[in-house]
Amino acid sequence: MSAPLKGIILPRKMKRADQIVEAVKRWIVAQDIQPGDRLPNEKALMEQFECSKGTVREALKSLEVQGLIQLKTGPNGGATLVQVPYPLASQLLRNYLHFQHPSGPDIYRLRKLVEPELAAMVTALLTEADLQTLEALTEACARPPVNLQERLEQRIAELDFHSLLAERCPDPLLAFVGRFLNDLIKDLVIYKKVQLPEQVEFSQDNLFYHRALIAAYRERDVAKVRQLMAEHMSSAERFNIELQGQLDKGLLSPS
Repeated sequence: MSAPLKGIILPRKMKRADQIVEAVKRWIVAQDIQPGDRLPNEKALMEQFECSKGTVREALKSLEVQGLIQLKTGPNGGATLVQVPYPLASQLLRNYLHFQHPSGPDIYRLRKLVEPELAAMVTALLTEADLQTLEALTEACARPPVNLQERLEQRIAELDFHSLLAERCPDPLLAFVGRFLNDLIKDLVIYKKVQLPEQVEFSQDNLFYHRALIAAYRERDVAKVRQLMAEHMSSAERFNIELQGQLDKGLLSPS
């Protein structure tokens, strides 16, 4: 799309390149611009924003780093809008939260609100292939782990179960939050706590609920799915509160 960015008011008290970046973002939202559309060329941007080529290129580079555009050189080059990839969006937000030090209970406080609705929403959307993947992830956690690596793989499989549900969710906010919380658990819970003594009861509880959820999904029972996931998250939250309490008191140490 080569038309000017119409109807956009530039933010004040911001350097010119950053103003252009914010104007493009507002334009995307206001005009319902889609991935694949093109930004105006450098000359048009220079004229519209009354700035130098260097300023425009600085703005375009910033948009590229943020994952909003793809830049190509040559006669047919220019800036094309792209959808920000989920891994980039997740990583940037997780980088911020790394310094906020959220705990397992912090994460589960939100998970128990999000997961039941997300799980219920995908009940009619899961394919047979999806259900078979959920079964494989679940049964991979059925045997006692023989070493630390297998324990880690089982914890990841448990979370991948939930990530698959989030990926099938048609609500973009629920889908993002669901996947993001799973990423947080991988970053801030599993890799910190996997070397602590195995919570056998917690693992068995996860196995029970995942099997029960699969059965409810096969029956297309939305109410049962929502109930089971709510119970699952409440149980997981309880285990995490207990574990965090032990960690805080120094009662557990790496094995």
